[in-house]
Amino acid sequence: MKRLLVFLFIAVLALAGCVQTKTEVEGSKDDSKGKGKKSIEVLGMAASEEDMNIVRDQLVKNGFDVKLNIQPDYGSFSAQKEAGNYDLALSSWTTVTGNPDYAVRGLFKTGGDYSTVSDSKLDTLIEEASTLTGDEAAAKYKELEQLLVFDQAYIAPLYISNKYQGIYSELVNPKTVHLPKSRAQVWESIEFNDSSKNATEPLILHQTISSLTSLDPIKGNDGSINTLNTNMYVRLVNLTDTDDVVSDGSLSYNHAIAEGNQEYYFILRDDINFAAVKDGAAVDTGELVSAEDVVFSLNRAKDPKSVPDHRTYSLHENIETVEIVSDLAELQKKKVAGSDQSVLDALSQHLPASVTQLAKDKGTVNNATGAYQVVKITTPTPFPQVLNYLAHQSGGIVSEKQVTSINTYDVASYNPDKDIAYGDQTTVTEGTATYNNHLYASGPYILVKKNDYEAQFVKNPAYRVGSEYEPKIAKVNVRFIADIDSALSALRNGEIHILQSVPETKLDIVKSDSKLTLHTADSNAVSYLLMNTSGRAVSDSADLRKAILYSINQDEFISYYQGNKKPAVSTVSPLVNTGLKLEADSAKVKEYLKAYND
Repeated sequence: MKRLLVFLFIAVLALAGCVQTKTEVEGSKDDSKGKGKKSIEVLGMAASEEDMNIVRDQLVKNGFDVKLNIQPDYGSFSAQKEAGNYDLALSSWTTVTGNPDYAVRGLFKTGGDYSTVSDSKLDTLIEEASTLTGDEAAAKYKELEQLLVFDQAYIAPLYISNKYQGIYSELVNPKTVHLPKSRAQVWESIEFNDSSKNATEPLILHQTISSLTSLDPIKGNDGSINTLNTNMYVRLVNLTDTDDVVSDGSLSYNHAIAEGNQEYYFILRDDINFAAVKDGAAVDTGELVSAEDVVFSLNRAKDPKSVPDHRTYSLHENIETVEIVSDLAELQKKKVAGSDQSVLDALSQHLPASVTQLAKDKGTVNNATGAYQVVKITTPTPFPQVLNYLAHQSGGIVSEKQVTSINTYDVASYNPDKDIAYGDQTTVTEGTATYNNHLYASGPYILVKKNDYEAQFVKNPAYRVGSEYEPKIAKVNVRFIADIDSALSALRNGEIHILQSVPETKLDIVKSDSKLTLHTADSNAVSYLLMNTSGRAVSDSADLRKAILYSINQDEFISYYQGNKKPAVSTVSPLVNTGLKLEADSAKVKEYLKAYND
């Protein structure tokens, strides 16, 4: 889920050396069929070298000749992958929305953001599964996995990872630190053991990537900004630590799904204003985060042409309309799906005052006297998973006033060299010619400035003041450390306070350190081998792909990681138990290799 800025992409090409173009790769298409051992090129990053070695050994045992293409970082890996220089690419995916549609749509649907697969049968199954729930959904995702993995072998699964979080509990209260299965790290709940430090000492967090794709929540969907934008922009709903969709800690008091599963209602709170940065400090703009901003934000989120290089529109393509509800009678007449309760009654739970009117605009909102704003989202077909996408960081609410004042360029002729878009990291980066922080944050924190060393955030002074969701710690610094061993050393020394991803091979170090606490949780992260679908022998032969598939022995990965991995079938495995299982089978490998060579 990572993409690079243009200038970074150019830089990593230099690191990667000479990269063949896709045309050159297709021109040198492998024609070794029937000539002894089948040669397979496995592409991956240095950080995953152990996994690549295990894959190589398993393939060699089954009669393949294996070449490892190990790249130093994600940028050079992406360059090689884009050029087609691989038969198998060691890949991973984390479903950060907690729903199975996200685990397949962008990855395997024809034209998906990250898809190299084009299979009309698979497309149909993805669409059909997205409309279903419960046992019906599980049955359809079983069909999907059967086609994706066993019938066509577009991927070969390796394992599901767990989540391991290290906390410098000498200073930070581990009970206040969440480890959600899907949602990005929750900053506002974290406290120091000595609460008097909350207002004065910065909480120091960590991430590996220092170049930020965009601080506009719809323009990035990668590890450089997911956590940052999640904590900068409030959403209509949130995910709990176990992937339930809730209104807690969101812009909504409550939400409801109407009969038919195509209309979704949200009643908005009025205790969140946008924050801006002035003279290096966060200030309350006095501008309510309103229904008007919700309509603006979600309409641009679902429109692929709303901004240049829009990277998240496919998550919101099932939104048909977003509108402000003005007629209270509509809420009284509509019934909640599967219930006799009215939508109004469902939305009216635990409000500061009973609903007496729907505010005609943000200027007339006053929750204390019963004037609320309600937003309705409709989908073209029943699609309850739309709520999971609204909980994603790309569903963050931005200021219509501020974004439109910054994005004055024409999208069709956008020139990144002269047009500064809302969220451009240069506007918050020290020393750049364009340094002029224009961010407006609707969430608990706002980014003040960054450099190559860290990004500095401060709390939004107008976010849920006096509630349990008001940010506890006033300052958060996100330290950029690319090497995970160096990051772990920094945690042990108290130079960072939370390490969100502790490697499985380092768990004993954290457990044995009296100053640290280890948190463990399930995750939606799956590692797998992606088969090249263009220009290689594996692209044209399902038999060859299946021979590779049945060479993979997941037990060996689980053993190497001391039981800290789980079997996988596809990226859906952490979310839906389809009952399918991959078992290594050398006899099947020989059978499929014979069919390939005949």
